[in-house]
Amino acid sequence: MQKRRKLIQSLFLAPFIPTHAFAKENDSQKLNAANPLSRRFKLSLNAYSFNGPLTKKEITIEEVIDFCGTLNLDAIDLTGYYLQNYPAVPSDDYIAHIKNKVHKAGMSISGTGIRNDFGNPDPNILLKEIEFVKSWIDVAAQLGAPVIRIYSAKKIPDGYTWEQAAQWIIASFKECVAYGKKRGVIVAMQNHNDFITTAEQCLYFVERLDKDWFGLVVDTGNFQIKEAYSQIELVANHAVNWQVKELVTIQGVNQPMDLNKLMKVIANSNYKGYLPTETLSPGDPKQILPPFLQKVATAIEPYM
Repeated sequence: MQKRRKLIQSLFLAPFIPTHAFAKENDSQKLNAANPLSRRFKLSLNAYSFNGPLTKKEITIEEVIDFCGTLNLDAIDLTGYYLQNYPAVPSDDYIAHIKNKVHKAGMSISGTGIRNDFGNPDPNILLKEIEFVKSWIDVAAQLGAPVIRIYSAKKIPDGYTWEQAAQWIIASFKECVAYGKKRGVIVAMQNHNDFITTAEQCLYFVERLDKDWFGLVVDTGNFQIKEAYSQIELVANHAVNWQVKELVTIQGVNQPMDLNKLMKVIANSNYKGYLPTETLSPGDPKQILPPFLQKVATAIEPYM
């Protein structure tokens, strides 16, 4: 019995020995001290980076998937706009085809997203929007996407305050989140500099919804009213996905994103998982993306 206890103890202790034996004093080692094989972040690409060519039919989503596969990305965020029949849902055969395509390209699907608008107080219009979101939650579940990205509202409706509109928007979210829970899909709200402009407004929603099945897609380029990095820091612990962008707005002026500063903020949060990137620069995404992705990968590397 004594020998057996020692054997069991050694099995639990063994994985920790290499870390202590080869410890280095850096942020990466401190973050992953418990498990030297851990990989905290995975790099993804949002298909919206190809919005121009996709919208103009100059490239297909299948070609985007193939290209992302050549970059050795961990995942792709398959924005719903570019899938068959949108805004109607794709056929089961098409969903299977896309899922197969992504797998054979060596990637996972880190999420998907749609355009919805809960900014109308008319209950009949809201019901249609809720059903629209639910239909795409079904698509996300079929794709194996862990997160679906949705919006709150395009603007504050005329004649209403922000707080008044927030109440029916939150009620709409609750229905979608409950349905997402049934289907195993997290519903995530993106700060899109529309109805949602600040971190404090994001937190207003987070505090009133089921945190297990609702979270934030933190759009790093769309906190444009207050200082962006501090705003990102406020919401980072509630992120279930990201949009890492090239530009950040500081005092109303677009500037190159300080990726090192951003990654330090993310690393200091409790977030683990995919970091989808998105580039909106004019030009050929196939030329723009590789150097930007390299910059992101370099900034992430100390925290891997």
